[in-house]
Amino acid sequence: MSHHLVSFDEVFYSYPDGQPALRGVSFTIRHGESVGLVGANGAGKSTLLLHLPGVILADRGQVRVGDIPVTRATLALVRRSVGLVFQDPDDQLFMPTVGEDIAFGPANLGLPPEDVEARVVEALDRVGAAHLRERPPYRLSGGERRVAAIAAVLSMSPDVLILDEPSANLDPLARRRLIKLLRSFEHTKIVATHDLDLVLDVCQRTLVLLEGRVLADGPTEAILSDDLLLERARLERPLRLQACPVCGRAPGVTE
Repeated sequence: MSHHLVSFDEVFYSYPDGQPALRGVSFTIRHGESVGLVGANGAGKSTLLLHLPGVILADRGQVRVGDIPVTRATLALVRRSVGLVFQDPDDQLFMPTVGEDIAFGPANLGLPPEDVEARVVEALDRVGAAHLRERPPYRLSGGERRVAAIAAVLSMSPDVLILDEPSANLDPLARRRLIKLLRSFEHTKIVATHDLDLVLDVCQRTLVLLEGRVLADGPTEAILSDDLLLERARLERPLRLQACPVCGRAPGVTE
């Protein structure tokens, strides 16, 4: 893989009804970076993510994963490098058991049964969910379904892990476990979310989208502390960076 693992170069995309979704998006993410993608509803976050595995293709400009441009002709190669965890785990979990869901991708790569089994065991161990293997997905909690969906993606051994609203509908304990899990991954990660405190915990760099354009790109804490920028993007500081509502002290001030 190229040192420049993911790049968008002046990418434009409009929905079938003609509504623009991405308007000249450009950025590069290098190997091992963990990048937050934030913006108000309709900013273009999910649309941007769907370009990486080629679920949708740019009208103009180029998306690259490693040395490979994302085109109809390269989808099979690209999708071996990119793992996308959808916002709703039910969009990914469709087999009778969690184990069968995790085995589905490797089996469809044509791997021998022993290799498929090894990948299932490794993915379940990686997310601490071996006990879920024989469970039907519909009998899992929201947090368990999220972990199972991540394991299903990890079984494909992706270089790039993409997550769309990974903390949506999770209770506080499940959310904290998810953050711990994401911080343990060495993959290149792109996390699109409204949960700005999760971005602080997981991502060293943040991209802010506004109306299909990159409004800002920089270190996460600097981006999420910039009140003028956040107001323009229709966002608010994460709770951890807000002043105390009782005493008015700034974050980190104890006296």
